[in-house]
Amino acid sequence: MAERVPMRPGSYAALEAELKRLKTVDRQRIVKEIEVARAHGDISENAEFEAAKERQAQIEARIAQIEDKLARAQVIDPKGQSPDAVRFGATVELMDTESGDEVTYTIVGEDESDAARGLISVGSPIARALLGKPVDEVVAVQVPRGKREFEIRSIRFE
Repeated sequence: MAERVPMRPGSYAALEAELKRLKTVDRQRIVKEIEVARAHGDISENAEFEAAKERQAQIEARIAQIEDKLARAQVIDPKGQSPDAVRFGATVELMDTESGDEVTYTIVGEDESDAARGLISVGSPIARALLGKPVDEVVAVQVPRGKREFEIRSIRFE
């Protein structure tokens, strides 16, 4: 069986919307671009035609990728979960035990991750170290800059 892809409801809806746009808008636009390029004559030496075919291939590849993710999606709504341990969808406040710096992360699916906004993928080293741990637990995480320890200060599900 194919591996499930965890995602929050909003991410699932965003992928569905992108898929709909790709199939109904982008596909139609690229077909017209190919027709126009084909009308310019010999397609063997037609750069516009080649570029349009390349864009068509990219659109079809993205459609296949999204359809695969949606088929394997495991939609998890984190709202209302008990904050007794870190799970998918949790927003976790951490304190670096060495520096005392505090940071907040929300554990999300890979399509939603954006470390600059505090959204980390469930497959990231930090998220993997945090999963299943309660408040006040200290976890060691191997990061690119070496090993760091974080204390879990709070867990919430929004």
